[in-house]
Amino acid sequence: MIKRYRILADYHQFYLWDHGESPDAPTDYTEADTVLRIKAAPFVVVVQPERNMEVPVTVEIRDEAPEVALAAWDHVAEASLALPSGKLEIHECTGGSIDILTVPAGTYRVRAHHGGLRTLSDDGLDGNDHYRIVLWPAPFADIAVLKQYVDPSAGS
Repeated sequence: MIKRYRILADYHQFYLWDHGESPDAPTDYTEADTVLRIKAAPFVVVVQPERNMEVPVTVEIRDEAPEVALAAWDHVAEASLALPSGKLEIHECTGGSIDILTVPAGTYRVRAHHGGLRTLSDDGLDGNDHYRIVLWPAPFADIAVLKQYVDPSAGS
């Protein structure tokens, strides 16, 4: 299943969570969390886009792990998400629910791909950044960064 969305990434975040649990999104962010661009808490994964605006997001649900293809992406990170209800909710930070997708109940791996990060305007309002989220059934594992983005303007 592949779905495409335009998601308001207010406060540079949107959520994937278990609809049955309706968890609270984490609020205890560290600088390390922002560098990872992904954060997990029970029944929720926070994806942290570069822009604090509406961004294009593709969500793909698979039966098995996809190939790791890093070349086309600026940043790729993974986290685990428990979906005991079998209802994956995609939710904006300050908006509401975007969609609820039915999946087999269980634990999933969430791989967040961030692309076009170097296309942002100086004020961060415009750009061609885009995001691909892939989920597949997998045992629980810690957050992993497969490719780390380093902002070329950082430290200047």
